[in-house]
Amino acid sequence: MAAPRPEEAEARGLFSQGVKAVLGNWPVLQIAVENGFGGAYSQEKAEWMVGAVEQYFQSNADLEPEEVDGFLEEVMNNEFDTMIEDGSLSQVSQQLCLFFSHCQQGNDVAVQEAIERLAQKQQQARTVAAKAVAAEESSSEEEQETEEEAMECSTNGAEPSPAPPSGPDSEDGWTLVRKKKK
Repeated sequence: MAAPRPEEAEARGLFSQGVKAVLGNWPVLQIAVENGFGGAYSQEKAEWMVGAVEQYFQSNADLEPEEVDGFLEEVMNNEFDTMIEDGSLSQVSQQLCLFFSHCQQGNDVAVQEAIERLAQKQQQARTVAAKAVAAEESSSEEEQETEEEAMECSTNGAEPSPAPPSGPDSEDGWTLVRKKKK
């Protein structure tokens, strides 16, 4: 096999970056990785997937987005036990086909700009997620303090609650509640 021309190697490298950017911004894949849907090696599977998608495009001429849909759907199902029903599969497939087409035509500028936009979008998503986590932690701490204060208030000067009755009315840890007699 002949060595690829420098332009082809450059196009392949750029396409690989594009695939990584597209998959890195795909919420379905990110959720699957973050939640370990692919098992202990979910992150490694996501990284492998970049190479597998790149190889799929290199090995098949003139792919249509529907064919890429099927490939991605199969990979997500087999590797991450994930069925995609949010409509994002066709968007990801179309974007990958567009990147591949641009790379084949030598339109590197369009691909570079799209990769940069995806990187900015990913950074914004991380910032929003970090703020949400910080707000959640702050809210959780406030709730815990409020609960502790409520518990302190309810026990100050109050008699301890009576122990649950035992005997014929309590069976297997359950307390039988009966209607009062009139």
